[in-house]
Amino acid sequence: QVQLVESGGGLVQPGGSLRLSCAGSGIILRINGILWYRQAPGKERESVATITSDDSTNYAGSVKGRFTISRDNAKNTVYLQMNSLKPEDTGVYYCKIPGRVEGQGTQVTVSS
Repeated sequence: QVQLVESGGGLVQPGGSLRLSCAGSGIILRINGILWYRQAPGKERESVATITSDDSTNYAGSVKGRFTISRDNAKNTVYLQMNSLKPEDTGVYYCKIPGRVEGQGTQVTVSS
């Protein structure tokens, strides 16, 4: 069974950091492009970061310079390091292999 499982979300104060993980099972992540996106209540879904199979990365303007997407091929996991978090970063974060599978999401809440 092909699955992506996100973890690492939580409650953090503005200015804080979190690292989200996207672990793959039944699929090799290093040969796939991975997308992180987020969904906040009342807002449109927003693509946050992508990493391609050749490790090219791309970021939404709203997170550029603060978020970093990376891989650990040995762990078959993709990470989203989020620094200098803002309240507007609050939402459910999902990882996805476009057209194939996505995870169940992990909640990130940035609040004092």
